[in-house]
Amino acid sequence: MNERFEIIKKVKPFNILPDKVLRTVAELLTEVSYTKDLLIYHQEVTKMKGVDIIVEGEYESFFYDTAHNKRLVEHHGPGYCYGGVSVLLNRKKSLRSVIAKKGTKVFTLPRKDFKALCKASEEFFHYFSKEYGRRMLNDDFAHFAKAPATFEESYIASEQLYSRRVESVEPREIISCLPDTPAYEAAALMAENRLSCLFVKNYEGKIIGYLTDITLRDKIIAKRGDVSEAVANIMDNPIVSISAQAYVYEAILMMFRTKTRYLLIEEEGKFKGFISRNKLLSEQAQSPLVFIQSVKLALSVEELKAKWDKVPQFVNQLLGRGVNSEIVNDVITTVADTIAVKVIESVIEEIGQPPAKFVFMVLGSEGRKEQTLKTDQDNAIIYEDKANEQRELVREYFLKFASMVSDKLNFIGFSYCTGGFMASNPNWTHSLSHWKRNYTSWMQESLPETVIKFSTFFDCRFIYGEESIMSELFEFLDEELQKPMEKLFANMAKNSLQYEPPLTFFKNIKTITIGSQEVFDIKKTMTPIVDLVRVYSLKNRVFKVNTGERLKALKERGIFSDVEYNELMQSYYYLMGLRLKKQASQIIYDNTPPDNYIDPNRLTKIERVTLKEIFRTIENFQSKIRMEFTNNLFG
Repeated sequence: MNERFEIIKKVKPFNILPDKVLRTVAELLTEVSYTKDLLIYHQEVTKMKGVDIIVEGEYESFFYDTAHNKRLVEHHGPGYCYGGVSVLLNRKKSLRSVIAKKGTKVFTLPRKDFKALCKASEEFFHYFSKEYGRRMLNDDFAHFAKAPATFEESYIASEQLYSRRVESVEPREIISCLPDTPAYEAAALMAENRLSCLFVKNYEGKIIGYLTDITLRDKIIAKRGDVSEAVANIMDNPIVSISAQAYVYEAILMMFRTKTRYLLIEEEGKFKGFISRNKLLSEQAQSPLVFIQSVKLALSVEELKAKWDKVPQFVNQLLGRGVNSEIVNDVITTVADTIAVKVIESVIEEIGQPPAKFVFMVLGSEGRKEQTLKTDQDNAIIYEDKANEQRELVREYFLKFASMVSDKLNFIGFSYCTGGFMASNPNWTHSLSHWKRNYTSWMQESLPETVIKFSTFFDCRFIYGEESIMSELFEFLDEELQKPMEKLFANMAKNSLQYEPPLTFFKNIKTITIGSQEVFDIKKTMTPIVDLVRVYSLKNRVFKVNTGERLKALKERGIFSDVEYNELMQSYYYLMGLRLKKQASQIIYDNTPPDNYIDPNRLTKIERVTLKEIFRTIENFQSKIRMEFTNNLFG
């Protein structure tokens, strides 16, 4: 016992205890030896029987991330006490994973005896609480030490949100008035029917606008206006409607995108009533879509950044509930669009109204509404053509505006585009006539580099400004694409054949080595589907932006059969689901930036078999596009 007493007398914090207590402690110790490298504790799994005092050898402690990489590795030699924080502050479970090296000997003090010492000596107890507090100052340690919230504790989207149709929501009756109705009469009608929205119909019975509590507040009361003002002069627009057969989540997303608080419900060509955003959201109290509303109310870029940081949690919850990744993409896109619009509006407020009408458009995956959690900025600006003397002034404003928007988005978490496809790049902020010339030259030259630009800028989508500018651009493209464009289509097809599915000769998954892992790049695996669907869309002048929407349109035109459509849709969104799940896991559990690498060995057997089938499907479609656009089965 004297040997044990002498050893623990030098170990912190046992060295602060009286000798009499230490001699008793020495009698309670049990000796354990390890003859080879052995994982003796697994983080958040192994229940600690007590605390260990290393006598000989070494403990290697660390955190495993989801890819089974060791993080925050530390080595502890003789005289180190392990397990105190785990017993006291981590529900008795080992906080870290521990490997005992060969030739390691430890003394273990049983858990109940260790706790008795903590109760008897406040100084002894505070040694462990202070040590834990000090370690928590390290961001990585704090991340892994905080056990992720259980699925039940999280905000979870109700399954009904994604299967329930609008027709199941009880609509309000449409109450209306005529255009020349005085504002005070309209207000009285709203009060009488306990309505927050009154519709305005013309003399033919067509709804032409609507009036809300907010309309009356902003346009009459706040301005001390004339309460006899005709509602036609103050009513709001546009009228937004949705089919009764649409899903509830589609209705909510439409409301966010159109900035309307009320939707008319259409059934068999007639309006059967209306629903309010508050009505829908009140039934989805734990939905990520409520979170979108909170994004709209954010007041600073710091708050927007905090909101964007929470998106991986919602993605994880949705995927965990089996929600289709197409819907998850939609949610991510809506949050990203909402943030971008908030940033744009804040910059305009800061530097003043623009000197010309313009469009702020997003490109690439963001333009296709297929954003993931590893995202950068892809955007551009089109402004209306102005007289010569105003051109420099207009251009100066928009370049400054674009730079400020880009900087704020980067701060929030949308990193600068390494390829320079941003409105802050002078190449991508121009007048409408200049943009038309860009598209024309890309289509006519049809070189490898111009094909890439055309592909990027074909995947473009309006998010702010004068939408008619964007409409004019697409009308122009529609006319141009009716001209012979075989060279363009052939080069775009060749571009879609550059990325081959990662299959070996024996039809196993081909991997590359990244660090210590054997992985494949899932983004590159998905690229051929995006590319080939884009080629068919261009050839058939389908101006849908989303890969799924393009596929549906192509199927309706008979370009793809039902079987081909289903194969491509299921393949693409299965891959998207894997990609989003991996990225969310990296952010939430590993505290690392997301990437696009998938380790096949971390997948289930069913997932690996499914992937191989998907890769073969992609190969088959590449053969089809090779023959159709290049007239060459082999290249």
